[in-house]
This record gives sequence, structure tokens and C-alpha cells, in this order.
Amino acid sequence: MSTLKGLISVLLLVGNTLFWTIPLVILTLLKVVTPGRRWQRRVLAGLNAIALNWIGFNLWWMRHWIKPDLHMSVPEGLSPDAWYLVLSNHRSWTDIFLLMMAFHRKIPMPRFFLKQQLIWIPVVGMAWWALEFPFMRRYSKERLAANPRLAERDRKATERMCERARDVPIAIINFVEGTRFTPAKREARQSPFRHLLRPKAGGIAQVLNLLGDRLDAIIDLTIDYQSSQPSFWRFLCGQEKAIRLDARRLDVAPWMLEGRYHDDPHYKERFHSWLNALWQNKDASLDSHRW
Repeated sequence: MSTLKGLISVLLLVGNTLFWTIPLVILTLLKVVTPGRRWQRRVLAGLNAIALNWIGFNLWWMRHWIKPDLHMSVPEGLSPDAWYLVLSNHRSWTDIFLLMMAFHRKIPMPRFFLKQQLIWIPVVGMAWWALEFPFMRRYSKERLAANPRLAERDRKATERMCERARDVPIAIINFVEGTRFTPAKREARQSPFRHLLRPKAGGIAQVLNLLGDRLDAIIDLTIDYQSSQPSFWRFLCGQEKAIRLDARRLDVAPWMLEGRYHDDPHYKERFHSWLNALWQNKDASLDSHRW
């Protein structure tokens, strides 16, 4: 029965995606040929509407069909007309839909930092590109040491997103660890945390440098699964155990706007200290809430 439920969930997800494919393709092509940023923003508003409706129907059937055992705590006073930077840990593909359940239409249409390879996912990759999600290339430390100019590609992608975001409210969501947590990755990367990987500071520091004066708040999000190995397939089958999602609102501190991460070593050190303290608190929260 659970397998059948999972297959029906996949059909609902795929069917909803295919339903919006034609208007998505039309608006994407229109955006490509539309001259001027002012008119492109109007097309982008249409693309945002498609994405929000796609999300809304997915959340509707997930709540009524999958019925996840989800416990959420979200701050009051959020607005779709404000600017936010959302920082989260990352355990599963399920995280994306949990974020949508927590924040759908409470904050602006979210933008995720995505791995470059995800642009090749049929339909969805095109949608992410048209919606101006930043695609990031992850390089090893050895490759960056051999060619430091490679890091500029990711910085340019972030810069383009932030420039476009200054005139339209946006929620930038960053899974700060850069990949999904597993015990094996924690050991391989020598993470000092029990339930988290080391956070990557460069991307969010750049967002704060470029867009910090626009940001209304930072949202610190912690996702915790009762299952030690959460699975998106198990979630679609309605078999995932209890999930906890806690969000808290943080102010953008004045010092965050006063330096440049890549040029100021003192600012960089202070930013790392702040982010590591945030991650230590998150790790302690995950440790204290054992199922």
C-alpha cells in the first residue's frame, strides 16, 4: 500500500509539473526575447505566479494525501513584500517542500542556491533558470588553489541575483552546508558538529554585502527528522517519521554591512565566528531534541 501511495504521489507531482509546462515555456521564451529589465520584470511576475500555483497545488495534495507528521514553529509578522535571507541545514530533498509548507505566500517567491548540474533536470531546470535562481559550481579546494579565478564564477552568479533583487522583494534560501548531511560526509569533512556539516560562509556574506541594506531580516531555520536517514521517497509514501521545523527571526546586525568578506580579513574572521556560533546553537538544538 505504501508503494502504491508513493507512485500516486509521483504521478501527482509530475502531473502538476506538466500542467504548468506550456505557460512556463511560453513565458520563458517571452522573457528571452523581451528587451529591457523593466519589461522582463513583468514577465518574471508571471513566472512567479506559475511557480506559486505549482507550489500551492503540491502543498495541498501533500497535506491531504501524504499527511506528514510535521511540527512547525514560524515567526509571526512575515510578509511577501519584504526581503529575507533564510539559512537552513539540509538533510533531504524533502527539505524543499517543508520550506514551502512553512513559508508559502508568507514570504516572497523563494530563490535557492542550486548546483549547476540541476539546470539539466527536464522542465524544472528551465523553470529555475527562468526564475533567475543562482546556479553555483562547486570546486574542490585543490582546484581552487590551482585556479583561484574559478571562484569568481559563483560570485558573479550571486551578484547578478542580488542586483536583480533590489527592486523586487525576494527570499534567498541557502542550505549553508552546501550538500545534504550524512554521517559519512561529517566524518569525511571532519565537521566539529554532531548533526551538521561545516557551514559555508562566502555565499551568504556576499548576499549581505550586496543586499544587506534591503534585507528586513535573516531567518534561521532548523529542520530535524525523527528518522536517522530521511528519504524523499519514504515521504512520498507517507512513511516518513515525525519532522520538526523551527524558524526564528534574526536582525541584520550593522557590522554585517560594514565590510567585504573577500577583501577584509577582520570582517571575514568576524563573519565566520558569527556563523559558527549560529551553527553551534543549531547543533545544540538538534542534540537536545532527541526523538
